[in-house]
Amino acid sequence: MTEMNRISEEALGTVIGGAIRTVQNTSVGYANIREEPGENSKVISKVYNGEKLETTGETCKKGGYVWYRVHLASGSDDAWVAGSLIGY
Repeated sequence: MTEMNRISEEALGTVIGGAIRTVQNTSVGYANIREEPGENSKVISKVYNGEKLETTGETCKKGGYVWYRVHLASGSDDAWVAGSLIGY
């Protein structure tokens, strides 16, 4: 498997509108998808390394992270993921 490129928080911040991003958290192998931005927000789903997420273009800075609003495949309300866990 080829190594994915990690996208910087600065570069992600320049995305206008939605973009498809790949989860890449090498420490645990997944990203928690949260109800609201922030590490203390309720985890509503997990997306595993290599799976794709669609960002909406909306961001929020909280707790030292830039959080990205994402569309959920289930069609339910949008949720949030820490930008450090997604790449190209």
